Amino acid sequence: MKATIERATLLKGLSHVQSVVERRNTIPILSNVLLEATEGALKMMATDLDLQINESVAAAVDQPGSTTVSAHTLFDIARKLPEGSQVQLTAAEGRMTIVAGRARFSLGTLPRDDFPVIAEGELPTQFELPAETLKQIIDKTRFAISTEETRYYLNGIFLHVAGGDGSDPVLKAAATDGHRLARVTMPRPEGAEGMPDVIVPRKCVAELRKLLDEVDGSVGVSLSGTKIRFDLGRAILTSKLIDGTFPDYSRVIPTGNDKILKLDPKSFMEGVDRVSTIATEKTRAVKMALDRDRITLSVTSPENGTAAEEVPGEYTAAGFEIGFNSRYLLDILGQIDGDLVEVHLADASAPTLIRENDKSPALYVLMPMRV
Repeated sequence: MKATIERATLLKGLSHVQSVVERRNTIPILSNVLLEATEGALKMMATDLDLQINESVAAAVDQPGSTTVSAHTLFDIARKLPEGSQVQLTAAEGRMTIVAGRARFSLGTLPRDDFPVIAEGELPTQFELPAETLKQIIDKTRFAISTEETRYYLNGIFLHVAGGDGSDPVLKAAATDGHRLARVTMPRPEGAEGMPDVIVPRKCVAELRKLLDEVDGSVGVSLSGTKIRFDLGRAILTSKLIDGTFPDYSRVIPTGNDKILKLDPKSFMEGVDRVSTIATEKTRAVKMALDRDRITLSVTSPENGTAAEEVPGEYTAAGFEIGFNSRYLLDILGQIDGDLVEVHLADASAPTLIRENDKSPALYVLMPMRV
């Protein structure tokens, strides 16, 4: 194999594929990127056996062929090569030579035939989503994905379709870690009817989000009950889905919370952030004392002392006190785009609903803390 490629082009492609490769691998071939030179293009592929990325970049190919080489090493080399340089990649007899300007590297390779490929099988459900919509789904839900490995079925974003029997058909994306829940609802895209309920793993979500920054148009989504594929033009991301059942989260979304607090999310967020400065790992709780049109935020920390701040808000129900994990509250408030947020409360121990308004595609549920 022999190909010449511009450094910036090589670096961009490698930055995508190398982040799928785990730093520590017991199987040597999984540390490698598969490089395939065909007419006018260099195809790259990396996998961790659960997630696979294929990317194609423009290259001048003198001799077609393929090999596999350490993904992180090649990426580090490309990063350090002089800007604007042309990089020549040549592979033969178990070695790969990289030449750019006066720099020359020789790396060991592993045979291409040993490289594992995720067999996709049939992906019967196929639809398109604008890249912006997909970004919104991810940004508004992924902070609530659980990191507890024991509850593996919560380690991703749950996608499912609903409605259609008299109500408008929708696509819903939800994530929860048991303390908070984030859900986004949007019109069901054409082709998504009859789609199975799927849980897209956290790592796939993170890699997809990085790639979406470079996509302008739409993204093709194809899936079955076990695999999902995102077609982003030059790059294709394929992932196994989490094999588990997502809990029926609709049961925790409160419908009868009648105490409504309306606030400016920015000043509320800044207030929570300020008082939680003295919070520690042990005491992350911020207490909200609600009175008619007066909301007092306070934090008490045995080690650091106390902090309190009044924030403006609209509240007409009976006064009471409720506590929340300040970090969870800040995560949710950070996703509110408008200049008004509604907090629907019931009592100090019931789940609280947070949303911009009843037309907003996103809603959040937060469990209170004892304070």
